[in-house]
Order: sequence, then C-alpha cells, then structure tokens
Amino acid sequence: MIQAKRYNPLLMLFQLFNLIKNSIFFVVFLFVIKAGSDSAFIKYGKVIFILAFVITFISIIIKWFTTKYAFDNKSFYLYKGIFSKSERSIPFSKIQNINRHTALFHRIFRVTSISFETGIKGENASVKFEVVSRIEADRMEAHLSSTVHVDLPSIQESDANMETFPHEEDDSKVNSIRVLHFKLTKKDTLKASFTSFSFLLLIPLIASLYFKINDIFHVEEEAEGVISEILNSWWLVFGIIIFLVIASAAFGIVSTYLKYGKYEISSDFDRIYITKGVINETSFSISKEKVQAIEIKQSTLKRVFGLAEVKLTSAGGLGSEEDKHEINSLYPYLPIRRAYEIVSDILPTYEVTEKMDRLPKKSLWVRLLWPSWIWIITTAVLYYFKPAILNVEKAWWIISACLFVIIGVTRLLDFYNTRYVLNDRFVQFKKGSLTTTLFVSKREKVIEVRVSRNIIQKLLGLASIKTINRAKPVYHAGIEDVPQELANVFYKWYKGRKNEIKLE
Repeated sequence: MIQAKRYNPLLMLFQLFNLIKNSIFFVVFLFVIKAGSDSAFIKYGKVIFILAFVITFISIIIKWFTTKYAFDNKSFYLYKGIFSKSERSIPFSKIQNINRHTALFHRIFRVTSISFETGIKGENASVKFEVVSRIEADRMEAHLSSTVHVDLPSIQESDANMETFPHEEDDSKVNSIRVLHFKLTKKDTLKASFTSFSFLLLIPLIASLYFKINDIFHVEEEAEGVISEILNSWWLVFGIIIFLVIASAAFGIVSTYLKYGKYEISSDFDRIYITKGVINETSFSISKEKVQAIEIKQSTLKRVFGLAEVKLTSAGGLGSEEDKHEINSLYPYLPIRRAYEIVSDILPTYEVTEKMDRLPKKSLWVRLLWPSWIWIITTAVLYYFKPAILNVEKAWWIISACLFVIIGVTRLLDFYNTRYVLNDRFVQFKKGSLTTTLFVSKREKVIEVRVSRNIIQKLLGLASIKTINRAKPVYHAGIEDVPQELANVFYKWYKGRKNEIKLE
C-alpha cells in the first residue's frame, strides 16, 4: 500500500474561501446594515458570529493536519482524527462513476476536484478530493483503471470525432476509442436560452438588487421621482422597453452559454462521458453497464421547438442530490431526432421505436369518469368560503368549472399521449399530458413487475402495469388502463428474463 499522505495544502485555502463566501450575508447584516444598532440580539449575534468564524477557521487547519489518504491495488483508505482515530476503506470494485469539477478557484491555482462515486449509501457513498493537483487526479484515475479496468473520464483534444487513449494492450486501445456524439453549437445555445426561459430572470434579478440597495441606502423616494419623470415621456418608456427586451435576450443567451458552454457528449466501449463549463468546468462519466433505463422527456414548449431531454437511470451513485439531475441527464435541449440517434449510438443494446400501440377507447372513459379529488376538495373549499373575485359574487363556481375543464383536458391529452410497446427484450412506455415521458428498459434490467386492477378496470377488462428498476432510489415506471390481455402477456414476458440475467 502507498504511504498515507495529507491532502493538498490548497484545500485549507479553498475551505477558507467557502467560509468567507458563506459568511458574507452575516457580515453585511451585522456589521453594515445593523452597524449602529444597540439591540442586545445584534450585539450577541456579532459575538457569536466572530466566535463561530474563528472556531471554524481553526478547525480547517486542524482537520488538514489530522486527515490523510492512501490507496493500493484494491481500495482507497481515508484516515482522520487525533485522539479518536478512524479509518475508512472504499474498495475499487464499488466505484462506478468518476466525476471532475474545476471551478474558478481550481483554475486559478491549476488544480481540480475529483469524486469517485459508488453504489453504497450513506457516509461511504463516495471518495471526494475537493482540491487535488491535476497530475495527482490523473494518477489516481490511471491507477484505478489499471486495477479494475475503469476507463478515464479525462478530456483529451483531437481534430476528429474519434479520441484514443494509449494503452499497452490492443484490446484496451479498441475499447478506449472515444466517439464524439454531440457538441454544443450557437444554434443550440439560442434554442436552449429561449426554451428554458432564462431570459426572464433578468427583471427579477434587477428587482431583487433594487430592494437590497433600498434596504441599505433608502433610495425609494429618489427612485419614485425618476420613475415619474420616465412615465411622463413616451419615448423614454419605449426606449427602456426595447432596452429591457434586448438586455433580457442577451442575459438569457449569456447565462445559458455559461451553464452549458463547451457541452460535449462522447462515449467509448464501456462508458458515457459528459463535459461542460466555461468558467466552472465539469466532466463526469457513467458506466454503460449500470444504465438501467432511458427516459426521453418533452415539455409543451420543447415539442414546439422539436427538442427533448434524455435521462439515464443508473444503478450506481450519481453524486449529491443537487448534482444528480445534471449527471444522469444528457443535454436537456437535444433535437428530438438527434436524441434518438444519440441513444442508439451510445447504447446500441437499447432500442427506441416510434411505432407504439395506443390504449383502447374504453380507457378514455375510465380516465374521464374517475373522480378527481383535487377538484372535489377545491370545490368544497370554494363553496364554503364563496370568495368574491373582481367584484363577482359567484366567482367560486366559475373557478370550479374552469378547474373541471382543465382536469378533463389534461386527462384527454394523457390518453392520446399514452402508448406502449412490449417485445422480446424491451419494454417501452409513453405517457403524459403537457409534458410527455418516454421510458425504455431492457427486460434483464427490470427487477420486479406489478399488475393491479381497480373495480372499474375489472368491469371493463383493463389493468395497470408497472416496472421497477434498480436505482437510488428504486425507479418505478408504468401505465394505467391497458387491456387485460397485455397484463397477462406482461407477466409471461417478465418470466423470460431468467434466460438473460447474469449472476456475478
């Protein structure tokens, strides 16, 4: 085993930077806004804040001196503690995803952060190095690759769409050829900025900034005078509107570019790689073997623009909750045809078909006649209070009627959008009203199926079917009101997986 060593000294500076960043609000509130306050609450608050800051600062230094790490050919070993020492080991065999993140801090000091994610829950879910030299990160990845044959997620430049990592064995060379499937273009950025409504964030941002400035400098009276002068001049109003429209569009494009700039999707024989970031660079990889299912989601606006989001359900750990969506999602604004092509290219063992079976017409009556508890409860509340809206005394029944129509329309849309396919190796569901979701999974990846029937479904010969896939947490998918004959076939279809599953 390699001798244990301390983390990069820059880790202390990185944690101090985060401490200062998280303390800015309290500093401004206690020492700027409430600087002249004689309140006992503010005085004690200042003392408590200073003590907490000093203690946290000291703990950062002590923690760096008392934590070490090491690794051999089998595991990572993490050590911590002074008087009560603890040792934690993470086997390489449990590592499923490797994620890198290079924020502005890392770029300034030419370092990076790297996380080795596992399928374990709790404290042992990952091995994370918040600050590590790029050479050290490459060395750890290379060591992991040589011991458990995990391909590296590092980014390497190439003039063509094929990228190759050098290995000693010929088979490894073939398996490590990386194919570029998608690269963000200017047209894609424009579509994403308008589809995500990011351009609408500028006005709330300006309003929030104004209220914060007003709380500190009390500029409300001066602002009211300026607004009155502007409203008295139509050309100033028109000019400001034009400026806000242009500024909002520019803000949306820039914010989208900063978030998704340099976005690339590539893959080799074993893994899928996603890289992105202009200021904060991020790269992560997902093992193809761990992909349990595929989701293709389209909102109403995305259908108008012909876009879709492809999400991969993975059996492995996908990082923290805030990062999980980004890690298991391919680019959220892929052209729908390109999305199908990328899925076929990246995961050739999966099949996505556009020809699907519709529900029988009697399923529509089940959906329309099934009582809506949302409408019933809302109507009861409105009837009890009978609120007058816009001076209309009986507005409550108008609201109730509108809600009834909306529910009926969404159920109708859900009926027409719901489709299914069941073949020898795959199951495919599509459902949704305003937002549709297409679910695809292989039979061997389904760990459990369920079939249920309510009273109305029994009378009409219908049923609800559901699949369960391994994930964190387990993933449920299914559709309602399918013919009973399909439910019977569904059970037999699942039993056939015994010839496909592989025991480790």
